Amino acid sequence: MATRKSASGANQGLLPWLGIAFILILLDQFTKVLILGMFQLGDGRHVLSFFNVVRVHNSGAAFSFLAHAGGWQRWFFVGLAFVATGFIIYMLRQHSGQKLFAWAMALILGGAIGNVIDRLVHGYVVDFLDFHWGFLAPMFPGGHFPAFNVADCGITIGAGLLILDELRRVRRG
Repeated sequence: MATRKSASGANQGLLPWLGIAFILILLDQFTKVLILGMFQLGDGRHVLSFFNVVRVHNSGAAFSFLAHAGGWQRWFFVGLAFVATGFIIYMLRQHSGQKLFAWAMALILGGAIGNVIDRLVHGYVVDFLDFHWGFLAPMFPGGHFPAFNVADCGITIGAGLLILDELRRVRRG
C-alpha cells in the first residue's frame, strides 16, 4: 500500500534546506553591508597577488549581461527570481530526501534571494570578489574575472552540485 506524505512531513523535510538557504542569505547580506560601509563605488583593496576586494554595482545578470538595458532588467530579474524561488521550493518539497540535489537547490535558492534583495533595496547587485590571473587576459580586461559575491558563489556551487547529481543519476541508471 502506497503511503502519502503529510503536509507537515513534507515541511519538516523542507525546513533544513530552507535553513541552509537562509544561512547563505545572511552571510551574503552581511558581507555586502561590510563592503557598502567600508568602500566607495569603484574602490578596491589589494589582498593577494591574484585577489582584490572591490566595490562594484551590477545592474545586470552574470557577467553584467543586460547591465545597460535601461532599467527594465531590474524588474525582469526580480520576477525571474520569484518564479525560480517558487519552482525551487516545489522541487525541494518533492525531493528533500535526495541530499545532493537538495543541497544544490538550497544553495541556488539562497544565492538567488540574496541577489534579489540587492535588486529590490539598491537597484543593483553588490559585487566585491575580484580574482585576476594573466591567463584570463585574452578573455577579460587585465585578466580580471568579473567581480562576484557570496550569493553568486552559492549559485555556482549549487549548479555544480546539480551537474554532479545528474551525472551520478545517469551513471546509476
